Amino acid sequence: MTTTQQAASATAPHPLRELTIRAVIIGGLITLVFTAANVYLGLKVGLTFATSIPAAVISMAVLRKLQNHSIGENNIVQTIASAAGTLSAIIFVLPGLIMIGWWTGFPYWTTMLVCLIGGILGVMYSIPLRRALVTDTGGPDDLPFPEGVAAAEVLKVGDAENREDAAQDAPQDATAQADSRNENHQGLMAIVWGGVASAGMALIGALKVGAAELSTAFKVAGGGTMVGSSLSLALIGVGHLVGPTVGIAMIVGLVISFGVLLPVFTHGDLGGLSDIADVVDDTFSSDVRFVGAGAMAVAAIWTLLKIIAPVARGIRDSLASSRARRAGTEVDITEKDIPLPTVVTSIVLLMVPIGVLLWVFLDGTGISHHAAVLIIISVLFVLVLGLVIAAVCGYMAGLIGASNSPISGVGVIVVLAAALIFKWVTGGDGDSTALVAYTLFTAAIVFGVATISNDNLQDLKTGQLVGATPWKQQVALIFGVIFGSLLIPLIMDLMNSAFGFAGAPGAGENALAAPQAGLLSSVADGIFGDSLDWGLIGLGALIGAGVVLVDEILGRVTKDARVRLALPPLAVGMGMYLPVSLTLIIPVGAFIGWFYNRWADRRSNPVHARRLGTLAATGLIVGESLFGVVNAAVIAGTGDSDAFGIMPDGFATAANWIGGIAFVLLIVAVYRWVTGAVRKATARS
Repeated sequence: MTTTQQAASATAPHPLRELTIRAVIIGGLITLVFTAANVYLGLKVGLTFATSIPAAVISMAVLRKLQNHSIGENNIVQTIASAAGTLSAIIFVLPGLIMIGWWTGFPYWTTMLVCLIGGILGVMYSIPLRRALVTDTGGPDDLPFPEGVAAAEVLKVGDAENREDAAQDAPQDATAQADSRNENHQGLMAIVWGGVASAGMALIGALKVGAAELSTAFKVAGGGTMVGSSLSLALIGVGHLVGPTVGIAMIVGLVISFGVLLPVFTHGDLGGLSDIADVVDDTFSSDVRFVGAGAMAVAAIWTLLKIIAPVARGIRDSLASSRARRAGTEVDITEKDIPLPTVVTSIVLLMVPIGVLLWVFLDGTGISHHAAVLIIISVLFVLVLGLVIAAVCGYMAGLIGASNSPISGVGVIVVLAAALIFKWVTGGDGDSTALVAYTLFTAAIVFGVATISNDNLQDLKTGQLVGATPWKQQVALIFGVIFGSLLIPLIMDLMNSAFGFAGAPGAGENALAAPQAGLLSSVADGIFGDSLDWGLIGLGALIGAGVVLVDEILGRVTKDARVRLALPPLAVGMGMYLPVSLTLIIPVGAFIGWFYNRWADRRSNPVHARRLGTLAATGLIVGESLFGVVNAAVIAGTGDSDAFGIMPDGFATAANWIGGIAFVLLIVAVYRWVTGAVRKATARS
């Protein structure tokens, strides 16, 4: 643990109240809204929104009206709500079973158990990873955990505001008390200003008064490519928090995909076309993303090899903590996880219902004669690959945040691995549709692990920063999984009955796109139908290996230098896989944050100056997240994805200018306010 982290841990409040009945109830109620909104939005447009920060804000608004509330109780509420909201990403896999005609609806108990078992496994796998990725830091590979840090800052600022009245009665130097109050007020206002700016920009885009994204496709070297940027202030905030190392790595990935691969893959295909955007989009989706997936696979394997030692240390430390507690030794609350023997026992016992689910799924199908070997292989697949995927997803979330982590890319890797194993085991003997369905069903369980571990480590980072008790937060995560599992099948079946899914038998013109589910089912079908282009994935693997080599060389060459250089391979892979609108804007935020931090370091109180910048970046994430909740609710209520839109399509050109100008002006306004606040604080001192 670094000196800064040790100091933070030492000064973090140890809350008296954490896992309370009212926290569980409030978290469950927020879950109902957020999970429903995420399921609908994900099926409609393939996007979900992060729920941790909106849940923290709502929790503070509710609990502050009740007696004896604490920062720990607020943390439990956001933990429950974020776990359930994140589990809704299971929609990226399961609708594929309807798209291929295997299911006509979502069987409630089967779907619920897939979500429940996968989610609880995700919680259990993330427990030893907490010590490896969240607390066992201090080296060159520190992970920023942008959303976890942002949520912690929201909770701490809210808690500081709530404790101001009590502080007035405490014996304290009047000047110090005034300075503390001013700093707390400035911190709160930094979040407010960032939140208002971010929500305002999102509203401008939703109204279609200004564009939400700018992009253009063009010809280059006989082929085509595109550049673009999401006008999302939340992504600027994420970039500020992750820093320039991750930002540069993502730019490298962007250059590889959009500067090299797209022009090469579209070479000669653009003749006579006045609008090349569709060709470029299709080529990116059908070709370049598979290259990115191959690069991510190699980067994921390498990342796993690098974190094996920290994971082993985490397991060792967890066992030591459990032994100390059993021996009666007092252990700091921030070191109390669910005991590792309980974790291991739970994981092993969960393999039994997984086997039963798989047996029921196979019964009476065209591949039931392979049932025994398929079930054994599948259980081992979930047991082993679950831990691998949990580690990789946790690492990715630590790099750029859970909501920006390319979870669908992980889904591609899981489906590829499962389909290849099942094809090898069965020799391709049996109904190919049944094999595709069984692959998706097995992958859905692992995907549940992936989605939860992708979110859990952010929540555990928040807990670390506010002095929470890990085992209580881990129990809260399980509550969140339970709430989400009970609700998700009902909403998915409602969406299927009301709209259907594009590509499914009998789907109408208003069918929901469910793009990730369509992609994953086509990947499985391509493997069993021998139509998948392995050259693309192999090319990506070679690129990934090259990036790993460059990163290792940079690390060794600059090991003793004042500035250590790095090129995180997973960040490069994500830059290759994600759309350019996301890939470009996060590095922009990273460099804005870098320049701001350099300015802050020259102030008389650099710690306060940097914290105000962090809080402003947090506000940028908060505002857009809260608007995302409102927008999702309106879309779900009206059935119109453009429910806020007031401008006609003919206004698009003007909207591009308005959106771009508003985006720049709002960034300038937020950071000018922050620098002004720092100068005022300096003048007072």
